[in-house]
Amino acid sequence: MDPLGARSQFVDVQTLPTWQQQLGEDGEETPPEQSDNLVSQQTFSSPFPFRQDINRKIILFTGDVALLNCTAIVNTSNESLNDKNPVSDSIHQLAGPELRDELLKFKGCRTGEAKLTKGFNLAARFIIHTVGPKYKAKYRTAAESSLYSCYRNIMQQAAEQSMASVGVCVVSTTKRGYPLEDATHIAFRTVRRFLENHGNGIESVVFAVSDTEESVYRKLLPLYYPRSEEEEQACLPLIPADIGNSEGEPVVPERQIRIAEKPGNLEDECEEENLEVDLGQVGNHAFARMEGDVDKQRKLILQGQMSEAAMEKQHQRNYSRWLCQARAEDLSDIAALKALYQTGVDMCGRTVMVVVGRNIPVTLIDLEKALLYFIHVMDHITVKEYVMVYFHTLTGEHNHLDSDFLKSLYDIVDTKFKNNLKAFYFVHPTFRSKVSTWFFTTFSVSGMKDKVRYLYNLQQLFTCIKPEQIDIPPFVLEYDSRVNGPCHPSEASGL
Repeated sequence: MDPLGARSQFVDVQTLPTWQQQLGEDGEETPPEQSDNLVSQQTFSSPFPFRQDINRKIILFTGDVALLNCTAIVNTSNESLNDKNPVSDSIHQLAGPELRDELLKFKGCRTGEAKLTKGFNLAARFIIHTVGPKYKAKYRTAAESSLYSCYRNIMQQAAEQSMASVGVCVVSTTKRGYPLEDATHIAFRTVRRFLENHGNGIESVVFAVSDTEESVYRKLLPLYYPRSEEEEQACLPLIPADIGNSEGEPVVPERQIRIAEKPGNLEDECEEENLEVDLGQVGNHAFARMEGDVDKQRKLILQGQMSEAAMEKQHQRNYSRWLCQARAEDLSDIAALKALYQTGVDMCGRTVMVVVGRNIPVTLIDLEKALLYFIHVMDHITVKEYVMVYFHTLTGEHNHLDSDFLKSLYDIVDTKFKNNLKAFYFVHPTFRSKVSTWFFTTFSVSGMKDKVRYLYNLQQLFTCIKPEQIDIPPFVLEYDSRVNGPCHPSEASGL
């Protein structure tokens, strides 16, 4: 019996099935298109690994958050705490007029903050009020940070007040224009990281959604809360490249690159060792050096007068802009091609990335989006040594990327892409493709020629990468078997 005298319409969270208990009930244990990848990816762990203890705390509830009988529920509102939206209207209607009077004492709430009131006539003892950001694509980074703050402050309030359970609605309302899927990624990863790091005292987190929101939540929940090791591996390729820091907070590349450790120093420290700090340093501190005269810098580059360090710094800034654009774009159409994906590791323990040439319809796709997708997927892979496997198998003219595009990609990517690439395995090459590759690696890019290795059958590939460590498309297996005869992986030996 609820101590606040909840009516029969209220829902006790203890009667709701947890996310872990729903395994198998909704038929989503393993996405069918990913089931073939499980063996090849079994040595990789997800950044959000399977944890039963966390899954038992997660509940997906389709219904009105105001009806939940838990310690606290969340109300999404505006800066004046008087927003008119379905969630807020229902909470106010059930809580009674005392809630409105209580909110007037706060004199508003800033975006990203959270305020706590009593639940009044609700079954919930408390209400956590928060203000989600208004979304505009060009201010995406600010919106992500604000939305993260909303969910982080909600969880912080729950922990500080020793709340056993909290019902969390969708903070980003339709009125505020935040794309639901993007907002859901931030919500899930923020709550997950909080439960991992600070959530020992929290027993239940209920994600309360409407009928229209349920499908997105149900689709993305396995990415951040896999209910088995199989589901963890199946969802691994679907996890976005941008998963924030250890607390789930969005990471802004520009801030990491441009802010100097000692703002008072000139760029060339060796030249200033014997100089006194005077007014001559005005304009040389880190803030003034953030961008500089971009046109002047480009002119110096063209004239060959720019120092190598300055050119590298300019290149990093340009790459950061591409990376930010990649994170802001909807690249789902490129991802659906399955032309680029991560698999296992090679004999030396280096990450293996696979490119499937036949899955690249060059004449039908936006090549700029393809470039953005490559950057988006590869950025976190290239921080350490890796190898690439390119299947040229059964490609046609419409699958061949133009050398100008490849040169642009090579010039745009960060130096870590080039330095940490240790081998490029070219599987099933043709005479024409070998000639094109030789010209490209000899005259267009430097440092790539010695990394390219031509492999004429899968048996040769298995001397570098164990069969269980690489996910090979079925048509490649069928072609190799037909042309080269059955493959016997057990006979392969490491180089």
